Amino acid sequence: MKKVLIALSIIILLLISNKEYEKIMIPEDSIRIRVIANSNNIDDQLMKLKVKNNIENILYKKLDNTKTIEEARENINNSIEEINGVVKKTLNNDNFTINYGKNYFPKKELYGINYKEGEYESLVVNIGESKGNNWWCVLFPPLCMIEVSNNDTNFVEYKSKVLEILNEYK
Repeated sequence: MKKVLIALSIIILLLISNKEYEKIMIPEDSIRIRVIANSNNIDDQLMKLKVKNNIENILYKKLDNTKTIEEARENINNSIEEINGVVKKTLNNDNFTINYGKNYFPKKELYGINYKEGEYESLVVNIGESKGNNWWCVLFPPLCMIEVSNNDTNFVEYKSKVLEILNEYK
């Protein structure tokens, strides 16, 4: 019986591992956001994340019920001054620029998905010299706003009975 379970488990694992998962692609009509840190110094990287979080908090409220890209553009344009104020307050200086329009994004591979380099409609915040790693996501449709809207701090833990059985026999 144990041999049958192990054989079935191996077959199931092989089938699961060979399955190609659906890839998330960014729609053509989308608006990205990018925050570029001053440097890769830990303090600059942490500041980049603070700026990103504060901008997301503003834009989540503004884009929450947005249905069209035109509506998203209008909401972002109407929020530029507020975003500028929040970035200035977060950094405690004016050593940054904000640009909403067509901006360059380098080629990126993330979770096995290749994103092409190019000019994309986006909101870009350059902090200081902008020589550090950046954070980017999609504002519209709201692909990166999902985590902002989720106030639930309980996480679901998934377990695999097959893996538990296999681990017993290691």
